[in-house]
Amino acid sequence: MSIVHCYAVGNGDMFSIRHNSENCTIIDCHISDEDTNWILGEIDRQRHGKDITRFISTHPDQDHISGLATLDDHIGILNFYAVKNDARKDDESNDFKRYKELRDGDKAFYLSKDCKRRWMNESDEIRSQSGINIHWPVTSNQHFKEELMHAAEGNSPNNISPVITYSLQDGATMAWFGDLETDFMEKIENAIFWPNVDILFAPHHGRDSGKIPNSILQSMSPKLVVIGEAPSKNLNYYGGYNTITQNTAGSIYFECVKDWTHIYVSNSSYNVNFLHDLGATTYKYYLGSLAV
Repeated sequence: MSIVHCYAVGNGDMFSIRHNSENCTIIDCHISDEDTNWILGEIDRQRHGKDITRFISTHPDQDHISGLATLDDHIGILNFYAVKNDARKDDESNDFKRYKELRDGDKAFYLSKDCKRRWMNESDEIRSQSGINIHWPVTSNQHFKEELMHAAEGNSPNNISPVITYSLQDGATMAWFGDLETDFMEKIENAIFWPNVDILFAPHHGRDSGKIPNSILQSMSPKLVVIGEAPSKNLNYYGGYNTITQNTAGSIYFECVKDWTHIYVSNSSYNVNFLHDLGATTYKYYLGSLAV
């Protein structure tokens, strides 16, 4: 069993994975002052008893690295994963300064398509792998190189985001896109083998500007699309797909077991009609279960 937590943090992204191995993974960070105690407490619960904690940064916009310095001070990030880049900001926050220290230091591991890393996606005689794989970027791709250059000039780093999947043996496969934008995904569509997934976290917080092109959605065939916390007027609701909208669902827990993912939300009044009722009770507000 593994637990994936999709944090309700407002206009930002943060996820954690308590793997069914000795690993814990945190993807992005958005910790406001008022949320510091509960988020750090949840991170401590997710990583309790785990030997390895890795932090994956999809890209260094403030809504994905807010509170990074606080998190680093609390847990001591030893494994920092990011796309190799020289992104800069004209007005550097303390969190962006910490991002640069981690990105450019000896704790960094740089993500690229099909990269291998012990205990991320390779097992050894000590520990088993975590089921995390990287499908993008292709570092030689000209479109990607252009986005790296734009980020280094102080422009938006959205399109340097990697495409990440997490797969549980005999269980769910999930995918993250960071803040990739629709027009960029259209440019790189043929450069990626798009994997089938069960649960897809919509890029750019579910905004219409980050809507995944229909041809890519058809290739990935998600059973569930999770739409983030962008303002409702900016959202694309992925018509034709089963969805959970975090604006109203709140924080979401995915309890991943063989053949099923049990889903819980923090809003007791939220409901959907496409899940199975298996009576799961690990967390308080059980939404239903997704066959995977």
